[in-house]
Amino acid sequence: MSDFLSYTIHGEPFMLFSVSHLATLVLSGLSVLALYVLRNTLRKPFAEMGGRYCLAGLLLLTEATFQLWHVYTGSWSAAYTLPLQLCSISLLFCIAMLVRKSYRIYEFTYFLGLGGALQAMLTPELFYPFPHFRFFHFFLAHAAIILACLYMTWVAEFRPTIRSYWKALAVLNLLLPIVLIANRMTGGNYMFVSQKPANPSLLDYLGPYPWYILSLEGVAALLFFLLYLPFYAQTKTERNPSQSGAAV
Repeated sequence: MSDFLSYTIHGEPFMLFSVSHLATLVLSGLSVLALYVLRNTLRKPFAEMGGRYCLAGLLLLTEATFQLWHVYTGSWSAAYTLPLQLCSISLLFCIAMLVRKSYRIYEFTYFLGLGGALQAMLTPELFYPFPHFRFFHFFLAHAAIILACLYMTWVAEFRPTIRSYWKALAVLNLLLPIVLIANRMTGGNYMFVSQKPANPSLLDYLGPYPWYILSLEGVAALLFFLLYLPFYAQTKTERNPSQSGAAV
């Protein structure tokens, strides 16, 4: 138990695309597939509400245990543990979106949550290996963010629009100065806008500081567009049924 909750790493640190990392990605993918398969069943009134509240509770639990772990290990610091990373902010947005069943929150959370959590799952800023508490917390929290966004898409049948795309970019840029000020005040590196993460990540290919922040704007715009593309294609097909390839 002491090793499970220890602040100090015992043994080898987390390795990118190790067996435990790949197994976690597979399990997360299977949970996404299960959500899609069960989407019609979950649309029943009590099931739909129960699913939303269970996901919201799971997200809240991951954030609460993360804060408590830092308190328990004596490592809590305003520079590292405030919920100001993009995925931490998205997690809070997801909770509000699920509890309130809010389309307005969904519009930008779909892009921020999926875009940030997918990248984090593939190239995590994580040093704690399996089976440490932080390993389970990190992947569970990010998988829950992805599931929350897809739940509102597949079960609640919310859909992002091109206006949602621009709203997401606007919210992202509104967060940037807030986080920069927080970093200056706390000495932290929230949203990695003060320096690159220590682990290998997409930021390694975007140039030196501070120019990679400008590159991130382009990456975010492209990633958000890719997340919107299936809905753009669906809308175009619905408006032009003759292009859908159906036999006449």
